[in-house]
Amino acid sequence: MIIDFDNIEEEAKPCFKGGKGTAYLKKFENELGKIMMGRLMPGSSIGLHTHEDESEIIYILSGKADFIYDDGTESVGAGGCHYCPKGHTHSMINNGDEDLIIFATIPKQ
Repeated sequence: MIIDFDNIEEEAKPCFKGGKGTAYLKKFENELGKIMMGRLMPGSSIGLHTHEDESEIIYILSGKADFIYDDGTESVGAGGCHYCPKGHTHSMINNGDEDLIIFATIPKQ
């Protein structure tokens, strides 16, 4: 199966999961999970949330993200990957000066 993100409409998600600014997402979703391309402008964030039924894997394509993960903070730049297993809590923040571009998978478990 090919997922052509160039032909998926980008959705604006203001204050996504309680975050700041707007998250922009291109998403493929079915009963097994989600696959997304995302964009956060500088100063924007995705709010703190817990993955109750799934895990999330976020690969940084460009920019830099700060993740609040459980009780700590992790910084990840382009080429790095953040993993939030089922049952854990995280948030993503673009504290950089360029757009943060990510590829994420959220498989149901």
